[in-house]
Amino acid sequence: MTDLGPRQPELTVATPADRERVVDSLVAAFAADPVLTHLFPDPASYPRHAAAFFGHLFDKRVGRNTVWTIGGGASVAIWEPPNGAEPEPADPLAAHLPADALARVRAYDEAVHAALPAGPFWYLGVLGTHPDSTGRRWGHAVMRAGLRRAAADGLPAVLETSNPANVEVYRRAGWQVVGQVPEPLPTWIMRQPG
Repeated sequence: MTDLGPRQPELTVATPADRERVVDSLVAAFAADPVLTHLFPDPASYPRHAAAFFGHLFDKRVGRNTVWTIGGGASVAIWEPPNGAEPEPADPLAAHLPADALARVRAYDEAVHAALPAGPFWYLGVLGTHPDSTGRRWGHAVMRAGLRRAAADGLPAVLETSNPANVEVYRRAGWQVVGQVPEPLPTWIMRQPG
């Protein structure tokens, strides 16, 4: 009998009980990410502000059953179903973020959403893995869960990244660059055909 190595943990749809672990993983995963360091540049307040930001994204989507996790929340994909990827008022964040950070969040959201393709699509809003769990391909596993939903709906999938290193990673996973946003920071819009 061949040893297949350690078994991959189960892929699950997140529930509200997963919030703390998911948020902790994302705060750690994005600590050096260009978007998050643009939105929350002060290292002292980054953990608190990023937790509010990711908590808001999690809360918005967990009830839609479009947050997939693996490893107990160590790797997370937060997807927005079709027709849900419009700019949203950032008011729920107003109680948790200073005015300057809130303004940066709004400006980034508006710039990116203005560049997204027309028509329905599945939107990969967040994909992150806690640094303690990288290298296990768990990010690919949680990403594929949303891609399967998009394929089942016969729709494309769309994401944005401001991390140049991620562009090639996503290309190898079948994504294509379909647009760029120059401001407030360089951002690539990518798509997988549906």
